[in-house]
Amino acid sequence: MCKKTTDFYSFLSIYYFYLLYIKDQMDIKNIIFDFGGVVLDIDPQLTINEFVKFGFNDFDKLMTSEFIDEIIGKFERGIITPEVFRTKLRTFLEIEITDQQLDDAWNSLLFDIPKERIEIIENAKKNYQIFLLSNSNEIHYDLFVRDLQLRFGYHEFDELFHKAYFSFDLHLLKPNPEIYEFVIYQHGLVPENTLFIDDKTENIEAAKKLGLKTYQLNKPERVRDIFKDGKLVSNLDIR
Repeated sequence: MCKKTTDFYSFLSIYYFYLLYIKDQMDIKNIIFDFGGVVLDIDPQLTINEFVKFGFNDFDKLMTSEFIDEIIGKFERGIITPEVFRTKLRTFLEIEITDQQLDDAWNSLLFDIPKERIEIIENAKKNYQIFLLSNSNEIHYDLFVRDLQLRFGYHEFDELFHKAYFSFDLHLLKPNPEIYEFVIYQHGLVPENTLFIDDKTENIEAAKKLGLKTYQLNKPERVRDIFKDGKLVSNLDIR
C-alpha cells in the first residue's frame, strides 16, 4: 500500500474518532446529573437488613406494585407526606417500629457524599451549566441536605448546582418524560447540547427519546472517572 493511501486511512481513522467522541463532547454545554448512584453511593440492601432486625421477612412483598408504586412511588412524587409514608410502610411491613427507628432504617441505604465528588461538581460548574435531577423523598432529602450543609458549607443543592430538582417537589418521577421536559423548558436547554448522566437504563432510555445526549454510569465506574480538570474526558461513549 502506498504512503498516500496509508495517510488517507490514518486521516479517516482520526476523523472518525473525532466524530464519535470529541465532537460530541465539544457540543456539550449543559450536564444533568442523577444523584443516587452518581453523586451519592446507595445500597438498598442495607435498608432491608435494618427492617429484618425488626422482624420483617416477607421479601417477595418488596417486588409488588403496592410497595413500588403505591408506597415508594407516591412518596417520591410527593403525593403522600412523611407521616403517611411511615404509617403505610409500618403497616405494609407488619413490624412494630418507632418513627425514628423507621427513618434511621430508611436512611441507612444512603452513604455520605464523598468530598471528591463535591469537588468534581464544583470544577464542572466552571465549564458547563449543571443541574441535578433526582428521584428522592423528603426523609432522604433532609438527611443528605444536612450532610451538604455541615460538611461542605452549602445551604442547599441550588448553591452547588446551577439548579437542583427533586421528584417529590416536581410531583414527577424519572423515567416519566415530563420530568426531563420540565428541566429542558425551564432553562431553554437544547437537548443535543445537554448530557444526562444516570446509572439506570430506563432513565437513560427515556432521556434519549427526548433527544438528550446520555451517559450511563455503571459500577465500578465512578463520576470521577469521567471528568478531568472540570471537563468530560475525551473517550466517553456518549449516546
